[in-house]
Amino acid sequence: MSKVEDFLTISQEQEIIEAIRLAEQNTSGEIRVHLETTTDKEPLERAKEVFAFLKMDQTAQQNGVLFYVAVDDKKFSILGDKGIDDAVPNNFWDSIRDIVISEFKKGNYTQGLKQGILETGLKLKHYFPYQNNDKNELPDSISLS
Repeated sequence: MSKVEDFLTISQEQEIIEAIRLAEQNTSGEIRVHLETTTDKEPLERAKEVFAFLKMDQTAQQNGVLFYVAVDDKKFSILGDKGIDDAVPNNFWDSIRDIVISEFKKGNYTQGLKQGILETGLKLKHYFPYQNNDKNELPDSISLS
């Protein structure tokens, strides 16, 4: 079994999915997590490929967010869609990235992802607040490759 399948238990996956659901109660932003074993690319470049493959670039407000992890390589990236990048300051993702990486360095992968996801929901609330008619455009499940 590859490390990507061992990275999170079923219970931990459910905790992360619940964090996505909670975060999306604050924002119309759409958050996903993608895990894969390895990549020979820079994590941000690979995240862009995965973002397109998952059709995250097709949300109405262009407000998708991808948390990308290459498990064996210990590579991580956060990617926001064009609508987010156009609305937020250049350093918007820095504090979220730092939270996640800080927990990852301690081996707290679930906690790092959960904290990063919840913080994303809180920070995006200002730019993309949740609307009563908000439609969940992307699945909350964790994608694997």
